[in-house]
Amino acid sequence: VQLQASGGGLVQTGGSLRLSCVASVSIFTLSRMGWYRQAPGKQREWVASITSEGNTNHDYSVKGRFTVSRDNTKVYLQMNSLKPEDTGVYYCSADRYSHTFWGQGTQVTVSS
Repeated sequence: VQLQASGGGLVQTGGSLRLSCVASVSIFTLSRMGWYRQAPGKQREWVASITSEGNTNHDYSVKGRFTVSRDNTKVYLQMNSLKPEDTGVYYCSADRYSHTFWGQGTQVTVSS
């Protein structure tokens, strides 16, 4: 499974971005898709995920500001009220047959 994330960029505090992730297979064959991020000098951390049934979960640090969703071909991460601490490389992941696949990441930078 190949994943391609896009939509990152530079935004001011309080701004919004929408990340997209497209998979090389039907997303409905993936048991779960998720978003992770990695800030400079820190470990990669989970941000949000959506299952093949459409159930969503968000980390407490982004709950109420970020929303994961999907359509027939892509998974999205709508990010509102962005803060400088949201800065990092955002990765799309997908679970299939007990294996996790990763995309290449897209940079999000929030200026203060």
